Amino acid sequence: MANNRTFTMIKPEAVAKGYTGAILDRMVQGGFRIVAMKKTQLSKAEAGTFYEVHAERPFYGELVDYMSSGPIVAAILEKDNAVTDFRTLIGSTDPTEAAEGTIRKDFAESKAQNAVHGSDSDENAQIEGSYFFSGREMY
Repeated sequence: MANNRTFTMIKPEAVAKGYTGAILDRMVQGGFRIVAMKKTQLSKAEAGTFYEVHAERPFYGELVDYMSSGPIVAAILEKDNAVTDFRTLIGSTDPTEAAEGTIRKDFAESKAQNAVHGSDSDENAQIEGSYFFSGREMY
């Protein structure tokens, strides 16, 4: 069933601006079922571990600082073709290039502060979801 699940985070600036409910509503209206969800705040060490794949990239330090700057909402979503369909729902990383009606077009501030994270593959969805949730937290 892993290919029917994806992982997402509503990022610090979107949570701070009060967009959590509206973004979750878009997910549900998009046909996704919330399997697990929690509001939490990453420490710099936790953000560093989560984004370790980007450690060699020049934006890594900024990303870690940003993702640990405030609360996030982490969730596992379920739907047929979850990863691909969710990536379509959230839109391009750069909100100026995102399609009308996508989450990033409507809620993101910039390419760096783009409101939501969405897993880019079934494998990463499983890894990322497991970082935040144990099996007993998914319903």
